[in-house]
Amino acid sequence: MKHLYFTKLSGAGNDFILFDKKINPEIELTPQIIDKLCKRRTGIGADGVLFISDLDGYAFEMRYFNSDGSTGSLCANGARCAIRYGNVSGRLALNKINFIANDIEYSGQVLENGQIKFFLNHPKKMKQNFKIKAANQLISASYVHTGSPHVVIKINDVLKNPADVNSFYNDINDFPVFELGREIRFHKDFAPEGTNVNFVQFDNNEIKIRSYERGVEEETLSCGTGSVAAALISFVQDNFNPPIKIHPLSGDELTVDFKIENQKVQELSLTGPAEIIFKGELLI
Repeated sequence: MKHLYFTKLSGAGNDFILFDKKINPEIELTPQIIDKLCKRRTGIGADGVLFISDLDGYAFEMRYFNSDGSTGSLCANGARCAIRYGNVSGRLALNKINFIANDIEYSGQVLENGQIKFFLNHPKKMKQNFKIKAANQLISASYVHTGSPHVVIKINDVLKNPADVNSFYNDINDFPVFELGREIRFHKDFAPEGTNVNFVQFDNNEIKIRSYERGVEEETLSCGTGSVAAALISFVQDNFNPPIKIHPLSGDELTVDFKIENQKVQELSLTGPAEIIFKGELLI
């Protein structure tokens, strides 16, 4: 049996198990073990797993895995949690730092108010106002890749009853996020990789959002890259101006900020809470 030491963190409700390779130098976890650890009732419980290690020239290197053991995409809330851990573990010598996440360079900082700000790279792809056949109807949707692929759907573009053209949803709390999110996540239009799915409702100049995340295969309390995707779509389509406030299911507040220079998104960032919940030891 091996003793492993972990830290549990939450980024606006998106929760992660973090392993520091300085503390666990021999750690190697299979996708099957990661899946087991992330189970809510039989494991520690988490949306994903983070590995932090030292890397010359950077504050740290982060590796991220979804709760099912898959990897390859950016997790913005996970990155913000890694920045928080990097700060408390003494890895952040400067206010703004550079680090590597899944082989790509990013930056972030701890703000004076304790919030964690993470700078994303440019969105790779955006597609607006296309139709998805789901829930026995054609639904207007948009797509943007913010480091992970995201579909964004306004809840009032979805019918409760496909036979009634006036039966639009008007309350995000009553929206069937799991059912419709799962159907679109596995939709043939996004095969084979699949997509994350975000449902949004505008509330004055702020956005309420609920997200279904691939790799977790559930609705999560928050999704960082999904929040960024929703903010970008609201800017392009609905005249929202940055900074844009996002309210995920957790009840926390996230802020997406950016500038437009030469018709390109610059200085794209996600800011919000990221906290250590507890530390522990496990045997595998």
